[in-house]
Amino acid sequence: MRHGLGYRKLNKTSEHRKALFKNMLNSLIKYEQIITTLPKAKELKPQIDKLITIGKKNILSNKKRLFSKLQDKKSVTKVFNELSKRYSSRKGGYSRVLKAGFRTGDDAPMAVIELVDRNVEAKKVDKPKKVENKEKTKEVKEEQKTTKK
Repeated sequence: MRHGLGYRKLNKTSEHRKALFKNMLNSLIKYEQIITTLPKAKELKPQIDKLITIGKKNILSNKKRLFSKLQDKKSVTKVFNELSKRYSSRKGGYSRVLKAGFRTGDDAPMAVIELVDRNVEAKKVDKPKKVENKEKTKEVKEEQKTTKK
C-alpha cells in the first residue's frame, strides 16, 4: 500500500532534507536556474511554485511565511518585488525541469530546473566582469617586469 509515501526522502534525515531544499530554493531564486539531480529537481518544483504564489499577495503575513521558509531577506524581497510582478498574469507553472543527461562520476540522472521567462543576467550575479580582471592582470604583470629589471 502507498500510505505515507507522499514525497521523496532522498536518503537524508528530515533536518538535512529541509536545509538542502532551503539552500536550493535560495539559489534558484537568486540565479533563476540551477543544475541538480533529477529527483531533487522534481521535489523542488512544487516548492518554488508555492513560494511564488505566496509572494503574489503582498501582505506582511506572506512575507513572514516566506522568510520562515527561506531565511534570507534578499530572496524574500526578490520574490515580492521581481518574481511576483513577472508572473502576475500567470496562474501557475512558474518553473520547469529539463533533463540534462547523466553525471559522469556516478551516472546519476541530472536536470536543470529554471524559472519560466527567466532573466538571463541573473546567472551572472556573483561573477566579476572579465574585462576588468584582464586589465588588472596585465598591469600586475607589467609591474612585476619593471621590478625584476
